[in-house]
Amino acid sequence: MLQKSIQEALNKQVEMEAESSQAYLAMASWAEIQPGLDGVTEFFYQQSNEERMHMLKLIRYINERGGFAVVPELKQPIITFQSLQRVFEEFLKHEIRVSESINELVGLALMEKDFATHNFLQWYVSEQIEEEHLARTLNDKLELVGDDKSGIYLFDRDIMLFRPKEGGKK
Repeated sequence: MLQKSIQEALNKQVEMEAESSQAYLAMASWAEIQPGLDGVTEFFYQQSNEERMHMLKLIRYINERGGFAVVPELKQPIITFQSLQRVFEEFLKHEIRVSESINELVGLALMEKDFATHNFLQWYVSEQIEEEHLARTLNDKLELVGDDKSGIYLFDRDIMLFRPKEGGKK
């Protein structure tokens, strides 16, 4: 049975994963109406789906451990962006916030001596290392490209090469 403090913290993480999914869906929608950003569009649709799967994994865990997972109400994410660079800056900021939240959860699990939850969360720790690395790499690439249209074309064409395949490394 989950302790109340762990259940509440895990439900907050459910909300964060749902917000991530919505934020990346909004980024995909924005990219889709920009000319020539098909790769970026597909990247963010996939990111959105991945975050939804992270949310579902948490929901299932909470319920399997005798808790009650709450489907959260979500606020509207940012839906318009000034530039492609701003989209990816937001992507990195968001992944850093998720990592911080996961780290707090791990700390709480240890403090509460909930070793099953600690073990469960190790997957999220590893996932966030990959996600932050990916976001930093893509931001670095865009910084190199700047406003060069041919560079943005190549970035968009190649973005899916940077996305790890489901279940692990690239």
